[in-house]
Amino acid sequence: MFKLIRRMTQKEDPSVYEDKDSHLPRVLTVKDFLALGVGTIVSTTIFTLPGIVAAEHAGPAVALSCLFAAIVAGLVAFAYAEMAAAMPFAGSAYSWINVVFGEGFGWIAGWALLAEYFIAVAFVASGLSANFRGLLASFGLSIPAVLANPLGSKGGLVDIVAVIAVVVCAVILWHGVRQAARVENVLVVLKVLAILAFIVIGLSAIHVQNYVPFVPKYHVNADGSAFGGWRGIYAGVSTIFLAYIGFDSIAANSAEAKNPEKTMPRGIIGSLIIAVTLFMAVSLVLVGMFHYTQYAGIAEPVGWALRHSGHTVAATVIEGVAVIGMFTALIGMMMAGSRLLYSFGRDGMLPRYLGQLTSKDGLPNHALLVLAVIAVAIGAFFPFEFLSELISAGTLIAFMFVSLGIYRLRPREGRDIADPAFKMPFYPVLPALAFVGALVVFMGLDVQAKVYSGIWFVVGLIIYFAYGVRHSALNQH
Repeated sequence: MFKLIRRMTQKEDPSVYEDKDSHLPRVLTVKDFLALGVGTIVSTTIFTLPGIVAAEHAGPAVALSCLFAAIVAGLVAFAYAEMAAAMPFAGSAYSWINVVFGEGFGWIAGWALLAEYFIAVAFVASGLSANFRGLLASFGLSIPAVLANPLGSKGGLVDIVAVIAVVVCAVILWHGVRQAARVENVLVVLKVLAILAFIVIGLSAIHVQNYVPFVPKYHVNADGSAFGGWRGIYAGVSTIFLAYIGFDSIAANSAEAKNPEKTMPRGIIGSLIIAVTLFMAVSLVLVGMFHYTQYAGIAEPVGWALRHSGHTVAATVIEGVAVIGMFTALIGMMMAGSRLLYSFGRDGMLPRYLGQLTSKDGLPNHALLVLAVIAVAIGAFFPFEFLSELISAGTLIAFMFVSLGIYRLRPREGRDIADPAFKMPFYPVLPALAFVGALVVFMGLDVQAKVYSGIWFVVGLIIYFAYGVRHSALNQH
């Protein structure tokens, strides 16, 4: 047992990661990271989750669910910003935890994040598909059920739109992050404009009585989940939290940042501030336009609200821009997920093929290809609702590791790890609050999400002990 613990706590030298990642081109600026963060956080979720959470858990108080989820995410974002500024390595939490806690714990955090990226790419692609079909329906068009829905869902065989969306984004990323960043920046501006247009138009259709009571009376839903009261708001926090996990996608690309000590904190914290402002505004406008009960079972509540308030042209235009804008989230998630897979291959934790860079541009395209294939398989054959339940669990585990990691990082800053200009404020209190906040949100997740995350955890340990320990780069030191 002692030997096992010693093996899991064997730490990687940060200078090794600096050397390994030095071949990745440092081309991304604050503007690129803001676009990447906003594009990833303000994704499918802003057009779907506010209506779902209002109808199923919080009523008009969905805005409070958005706010409380953002507070927890913000606490963790401070920890991420310091980690990324001090250790701008590919792989974000996996690489950081490897350095401050040891290889075994780094693997657990990274494996948990990998589940997020596999599922999140598929989730966003499925959401994009649902909104695209809603857009087609406004023109009286439809995709045959066999090609519109995942296997076994509503007569479907494969969600062909989700497949095409992932392939298109993979092709864009294949040609480099600079090109992908240009596409991302343009699409993010379009998407934010669409959201602002909805808010402005929606304000003219608000009925104040829809906000009363703001916090509905508590009761238990048919499926056993909470509705109304503070329990309903809490259930909404755990559901909507997945909207804010996108800032990890910024950190995962920190090895490709110009002047990461400044760009990483500004990108992470700035994108989260923009995102929560937009989320709360959309939530308040939605529940003001129609009574929250009317959003039950509506997959694209933003477009539905506009159409049913008489703004059919605006609904079509905004949904069209929203569908295009959802590619930003796909690009961001696929960039981050491929860098995480690359990190596993780089360290020998998974086959080294994944850690190979292209000879011409120095890009982790082998990892990108594997991520795209797995995401296509998941997104094409698993329904949107199922995927939405599973995303947050893995990320919250990584968030807890990163929050506690600040206590191991701070004493080493200025010694064997760079002393960053940005530091998490109110140390040592804030890291503990970030950990507790992430734990509380995790405890509020659906039981099924916890069970599946437990299964994924066990699979990860098996792979680590069967493959990772024997092939790890640490064995060669």
